[in-house]
Amino acid sequence: MNILIVDDSDSSRLLLSTILKGAGYVDPLCAGSAGEALALLDDRCRKYDLPDIDLILMDVVMPDMDGIDATRLIKADHRLRDIPIIIVTVKDEAASLERAFEAGAMDFLAKPVNSMELRARVRSALRLKEEMDQRKARERELEALTRKFEQLSNQDGLTGVPNRRCFEDAFRKEWLRSRRDGTPLSALMIDIDCFKAYNDTYGHLQGDLCLRRVAEAIVDALKRPGDFAARYGGEEFVALLPCTDLAGALSIAGLIRSNVRAAAIEHATSPVADLVTVSIGISGVVPNMDLEPETLLAASDAALYQAKSAGRNRVEVRPPV
Repeated sequence: MNILIVDDSDSSRLLLSTILKGAGYVDPLCAGSAGEALALLDDRCRKYDLPDIDLILMDVVMPDMDGIDATRLIKADHRLRDIPIIIVTVKDEAASLERAFEAGAMDFLAKPVNSMELRARVRSALRLKEEMDQRKARERELEALTRKFEQLSNQDGLTGVPNRRCFEDAFRKEWLRSRRDGTPLSALMIDIDCFKAYNDTYGHLQGDLCLRRVAEAIVDALKRPGDFAARYGGEEFVALLPCTDLAGALSIAGLIRSNVRAAAIEHATSPVADLVTVSIGISGVVPNMDLEPETLLAASDAALYQAKSAGRNRVEVRPPV
């Protein structure tokens, strides 16, 4: 436990340090002024990311800045606000004590300091600091677990891309944003051709690997931060392209097909090609108040059906109805 003593009196700093070392605490850090203490705290925050000071003993009357103003500054700093501060003051400074507690001090010691009282108050403050640190550690662990759960609940466990639930949330938000801004929004429905035959020929483990590689090929084709790909279900994927008209969507679809072809996934029983291929349906629109979001996805799905009916391994476009 690291303790910082802030006092402009050499003799006071020496007395407090001697009592604390006699009680088994490591050699306390010392500052001869409030300004020096604030600089020391800032330096240690930069060096250790988080402050490694567990308690501050702060004198009230100091020349450059009094201990109460220093306490107020420390408590206003998000890096330092959890460090308990014990104000050290003479007995007739009742008004100063009230100001000190308002500034954020947790306790006080009267001068001249009684060694037994000092040890007791320091022990109590450090126990409280330890409990606060443990509580914050538990809160951080819980927050990390919550973030992990949210990530898993929005992620397809097989391919690692977002799942349908995550896509539907993103789609609703993007539709509203595009409607507000008056910008085009395109959607691509992507289906692996003859995937049942692939599973029957190579087995489900290879089928899972095929899904992962196709997912990678799709994601690699989406270059902009706002572009979004997800697994829609089974062997079907969906890509959402904000601020993209049909010409741009066709370009992305071509890149996806090129990436899948470059993956060179053998498919000996496909009637389309000797490698895995995809069919893609595209639709695009500038959202407005007269259109429902579902019309865009329905049109993309209809375009996909048209691509599959026309022989697969191709791209078809259909406007929303």
